[in-house]
Amino acid sequence: MPVEIKVLGYAALLQFAQFVLMAVPVNLQLGPRYTGGNRDVQQQATGVAGRLVRALDNHFEGLILFTIAVVVVVLGNASSSVTVTCAWLYLVARILYVPAYASGIFLLRSIIWSVGFVATLIMLLVALF
Repeated sequence: MPVEIKVLGYAALLQFAQFVLMAVPVNLQLGPRYTGGNRDVQQQATGVAGRLVRALDNHFEGLILFTIAVVVVVLGNASSSVTVTCAWLYLVARILYVPAYASGIFLLRSIIWSVGFVATLIMLLVALF
């Protein structure tokens, strides 16, 4: 199995972990009557719980681009030490992004997010050019 595919699988597992990590504080904050209901009236989690929701949403967005990059690399037979390194950088950045976002430290999450974003971009550029 190409390393990039394996890292994509790990990134998907991270998505599951983030979901659980987010769901507990959101359910505690908003209550099971709301989270288990039909949510006709929208409520938003705040504080750390809200940041965990946004971190999860952001991972969905980043995972789409990363998946595209992995598919282009693997199907284009363009795997290299650069694409493997970028795949690992993406995953490490996404792992670090969660506590960085939850902590609310100014600019930290943005810097970490940039690492994963640029790593994904490099993977695509290497595969295509």
